[in-house]
Amino acid sequence: MASNQWIFHQDMDAVQYLMASDARLAALIKEIGDYTLVLREDYFASLARAIIGQQLSVKAVETIWMRTVHLCGGQVGPESLTELTEEQLQGAGLSKAKVSYLWDLQQKILAGELCFKEICHLSDEEVVTALTRVKGIGRWTAEMFLIFSLGRSNVWAVDDVGLRRAVKWLYRLDETPTGNEMKSYGTRWSPYSSVASLYLWEAINRGLVK
Repeated sequence: MASNQWIFHQDMDAVQYLMASDARLAALIKEIGDYTLVLREDYFASLARAIIGQQLSVKAVETIWMRTVHLCGGQVGPESLTELTEEQLQGAGLSKAKVSYLWDLQQKILAGELCFKEICHLSDEEVVTALTRVKGIGRWTAEMFLIFSLGRSNVWAVDDVGLRRAVKWLYRLDETPTGNEMKSYGTRWSPYSSVASLYLWEAINRGLVK
């Protein structure tokens, strides 16, 4: 994996492992083919956008995010947020609760309670523990950060609605799998469950999941 990219192809060890362990997933991987995921290296912006995007449509998130970027002078960071008022952020479309979550993230960064240089060296569970100390960040958001910002290879978000839909579709299940049932798939695909997740999300993005 390049420093800021995750490049997927069938000669990749992780992909070969998944294809050998699961015939249905292998067929999906062949159908999707090669693709590249660019990691979100601006960790603060990644978490801030995740907070803003909670329970909103993709279109709404993009609109509010771009307004926030504009207010911050082009870069959303702990220092640029210091210059903004609650009224300005609410005017951009953030709820009062989400403004408080952004302030809490900002304050923990500025106080040194959350250090992005250190977080890269923590285990997956330690990252989850560190991030969920921030108001408004739950386990799912922390898991998305592990995959899309840190590029961790063995993260399986059992509560992700999209993954549950995709697993139901891939295995032609009558019912959406429960959390415990989802865990069994993560175990099957370990130590590359993140990679399996990315192929399943890509299947949704391409309209394959019905």
